[in-house]
Order: sequence, then structure tokens, then C-alpha cells
Amino acid sequence: MECIISIELGTNAVRVYAFDLKGNTIGFANGSYPTFHPNPDYSEQDPEQIFITMLYVLKNFLSEKIHPKKYKILSICFSASMHSVLAIDKNGVPLGNAITWADNRGKKEAQVLRNSPLAEIIYHATGTPIHPMSPLIKIAWLKNQDKERFKQTYKFLSIKGYIIQQLTGAYVIDYSIGSATGLMNIHNKKWDPTALDYAGITVDQLPELVPIFYSPGKLLSQYQISLGLNQETKILVGSSDGCFATLGAGVWDDGKATVTIEDSAAVRVVGQRALQDKNCRLFNYILDEQYYISGGPSNNGGKAFEWFAKQFGDFKNAYDLESCMDDLIAEAVTVDAGSEGLLFLPYLLGERAPIWNANARGVFFGININHERKHFTRATIEGILYEMYSIENLLQEHRDIKRISVNGSFATIPFCTQLIADIFNKPVSVSPNANTVSLGAYLLSATEIGIYQNLDDAAKSIVLPDAFKPNKNNHNVYLKYYAIFENLSRKLFDEFEALSAVADP
Repeated sequence: MECIISIELGTNAVRVYAFDLKGNTIGFANGSYPTFHPNPDYSEQDPEQIFITMLYVLKNFLSEKIHPKKYKILSICFSASMHSVLAIDKNGVPLGNAITWADNRGKKEAQVLRNSPLAEIIYHATGTPIHPMSPLIKIAWLKNQDKERFKQTYKFLSIKGYIIQQLTGAYVIDYSIGSATGLMNIHNKKWDPTALDYAGITVDQLPELVPIFYSPGKLLSQYQISLGLNQETKILVGSSDGCFATLGAGVWDDGKATVTIEDSAAVRVVGQRALQDKNCRLFNYILDEQYYISGGPSNNGGKAFEWFAKQFGDFKNAYDLESCMDDLIAEAVTVDAGSEGLLFLPYLLGERAPIWNANARGVFFGININHERKHFTRATIEGILYEMYSIENLLQEHRDIKRISVNGSFATIPFCTQLIADIFNKPVSVSPNANTVSLGAYLLSATEIGIYQNLDDAAKSIVLPDAFKPNKNNHNVYLKYYAIFENLSRKLFDEFEALSAVADP
């Protein structure tokens, strides 16, 4: 028997899946790791902790689920969250923690660049909006604010790049992760000289850009022995979580979009051309030689609801966050659409699309004496989804979206999925495999070994029925509240800036 392994290096956990050659899930394992916030606007992770967690989870999974059944592993394909930066020295040793996508420490650098003529040039070359999320800005911050670390840096890697280097010795970055750095020209697939000059680095300080099908080489002998693998097991550099989530959801036609809600969130479409947004608000990331994944990301997906649950939920058992969230949702179901006039701006971590404001803050608006916890719970979920709807509205300026595919943690909650159908006023499909990132990795691996002729065929093998139909009456209610939500997000800009100046001088 033969199988394919996918390894996803997510924001808060590593997830390992095994698939047979027909795409059926053989098994799954995961392990978590923390994010550190040593200062306001900082989000960091320990790369060694991620690597050790990945090895531990993979070794146990192989020992318990794969080797006893004599599966032959044809390939191991990687995916990861985007926008991370890890500085390493000439010996490959990390110079401090990795800086994650959620880090906002470079917001002053981003603001200065965004207000300069260079911003539009870099955006249209790289496809990455100017924001503290991007490695472009993170590296510029290191150059300006952490000069000693910047001076000592031999290379700037992504977290996935570091893991692959540890396993194989190769310094590589795939086109998908590379095109999310703000440093890669998405049109010629090379590091962009203008962006590099702004960041103050050279090509030699970055890994080699490679296609998503690229194999960086065999596992180093010590990991072959430790994991019980042989040198025939192919390592595939793979793609980003966002690109794989879109591929795994089968979102390949012009009329489809995917909504992914995990810790962060995004709305994405697929096309053979980058979307040219005159206000530089949409990302355009490369999947392969032919396709772009375009859309908008939000900092505040499941993480915002998790925050609410931790602060205001009831924990019947210590650390049982899942049961706590289930109980809150059961209460929210009893509240009518619109939460009786209570609105939530979910900008707990600043915000990316569509407002691109790192200084944005969370806001509950419209509280009255009759509101109870159940109203706040529903308003929190509705606020997260209003933000998704605002990104979809932006994409509608470029594409006619008729159907939505939902994946990620919210896809496992029917109440949330029905709210998406009602707010978006579109039929919604849900993958049986909520983690379409891993399924996307399987499709790429299956294409690489010839099961599918190309990614077109692979994506079109995913056929999902419309599981949720929109409620027109609820949609009409949501349209009225969404208009207020959108106005508040815009009108509070000055207050967000003033608050940041006082709270984060």
C-alpha cells in the first residue's frame, strides 16, 4: 500500500495527514505551540519549538498509524502560514524568534512607505499590499530598529523554509510563500530589485525561489533513521496554507470563492491573471506557473471568537475551550439575526483587508440595557463574518461570485456556515474534510506522481454540493446592519489613530 503525507505548519499547530492514493484520509495528528507577545504589536514564535513539535508529531504518527500497516510513503508535502520572517546566522542558527503574520511592530514603516510613490510600484510588482504583515516591512523594521540582528543576519527565511532547511540542508522558498513576502516580482518570479533596495538586502540574503512541485532533496540521514523513512521518500516544498485551502476546496471556476476561517481568515478566488486593484487592497499570490490566488486576508477570524470565549465563557472543565465555545454558540442560536442592534468590529489584532489599518481596534457598538451575553456572542460571530463579507464585496468589483465554499474551523459549525450563506446571500458548500489545506497538499502530490494530469484536473475532482441556502429575510436584516458596520469601520479611522498615538507612543 502507498500513501502521501502532508505537513501543515499552521499559526498555532502542526497538522499531519496521511492520504491513500484515492484521496481518502488514512489518519491525522497534530501538536500545538505558543505565540509570544513580548511587547505591544509583537507576535513571535520559537522556530526550534515548532521544529521539535513537528518532528514529535510526525514520528509518533508514522510509528502508530503508518509503519505498522506497512504503508510506503511516496512523498511528504509541506504547507505553512504566510508572511513569517526568521533571521539566521551563517551557521543556520536562528537569531531570536520568528516574526509571524500577526506582528504589527512595523506599522510606522508601513505607513511611511504607503504614503510614498514607491508603494504603488512595489504593490503592482509584488502583489502584496503594504502592511506590517509582509516580510518586506518586517525586514525594514529590523534594519531600522534592530540594527545588530539585521547586521548579523546571513539569510531571512520563512518558518517553513527553516524547517525544510533543517530536514534537507537546502535554502529554498516556494513561489506561493515567496509571492506573499512583498519582495518577489510575481510577473517574472524573481526577487524584485526595488523591494530589495527598500528593505536594504540583497538576493544572497534570501533563499532560492522554486516552484511548488520542487523537491529540495532527500531527508538528511539522521531524520531518515529517526522517522523510519528511506531515501526514496520525496520531499515536496509545497505551497502556502491559503493557496492549498483554495485548491483543496475545488474553487477553480470564475463564479466561485472560498472563505477560510481559522485563527485568521480570508476570502479568495483563482485566476490566470492578477487582479489589478487601483487602491492596492487585494493580494495576488502565485499557486503555480499558470494560476494566481487573489483575495483579501483578515487578522481576526477564529482568534477573535476564541478571545471572546476565554474572557466571557464558562469553563466546566479546565482548558476545555471547545466545550465552552459550543455552549456560547448554543446561546447565540436563540438570538435573532442582527443581535438586536449590537454590532462588533472584530479588529482585535488591527486589520488587513479591506481597511489595511494596523491601528484598528475592536469595538462593541449599540449596547443597551437588554443585551445579554448571548447577544454579545452572536454579535462577535456576525462581526467576524461582516468583515469577510466586506472582502467579498471588494472582490465582486473584479469577479462575479455566485457560490461560496467554506473551510477551516468555522466550516465545522453549521450555525456559522448558515450565517455566511445569509450574510453573503449565496449558496454555500462545505468540504467533508474541513482542513482543505491538507487536501490541497494531497492534490499537488497526486499531480506530481501522475494521478492527475495537472492542477486543473486535480481541482476539478473536488465536487461539493450546496449544503446551505441563504435565508432572504435574514439577508435583508444583515444588509442594514452591515451598512452601519462598514460606516463605523471608516468613520473611526481618526479615533483609531489617536488612540494608537496615546496607547503606543
